[in-house]
Amino acid sequence: MALHSGKLTKNLVRTLGPGRHGDGNGLYLVVDPSGARRWIVRVTVKGQRNREGKPLRTDFGLGGADIVTLNQARDRALEYRRMAKQGLNPRYNVRQEVPCFEEIAQQVHIERLPTWKNPKHGQQWINTLAEYAFPKIGRLPVSEVGQPEVLQVLLPIWTEKHETAKRVAQRIKAVLDVAKSKGFYTGERRRLWRLRS
Repeated sequence: MALHSGKLTKNLVRTLGPGRHGDGNGLYLVVDPSGARRWIVRVTVKGQRNREGKPLRTDFGLGGADIVTLNQARDRALEYRRMAKQGLNPRYNVRQEVPCFEEIAQQVHIERLPTWKNPKHGQQWINTLAEYAFPKIGRLPVSEVGQPEVLQVLLPIWTEKHETAKRVAQRIKAVLDVAKSKGFYTGERRRLWRLRS
């Protein structure tokens, strides 16, 4: 696990191998063995103590490096450090910019392109979301997608185009899974799928 001294660059953000790579001032790029990249910031909250009585030092996720640029991560890290310096715990006091459902879906599509047997399958995956989901929930912040929004997409096609509806439901689930892994979605996905086949 290598720590680089000095500032990261856009090129390093794209090419660094697995590990936790420092940018300075508590900002780190974490690269998983799978190649997934995400930002975290480590702060010490002024005046707050952990269970052992030591200063409260905490890591906070800032989002995936595929969505949050290096400059955005630096800005967010600075905001978190300022809050911590004032004695505010960022966990409860930050406004996180949450991407919309369509942005996450487009990213999932790009990431999964190499896994499909042929380009047609990949195009069908995104086309069904573009036709049925994006007009209704595409511009919603992904954190606001709940059961009513999913049902709004699925109910009109559930009986008439049942197989398509099942595929759309699976694809929405996949998008929400990725959003959850990046810290943008906290809902219980299992509650979203109440329709019966």
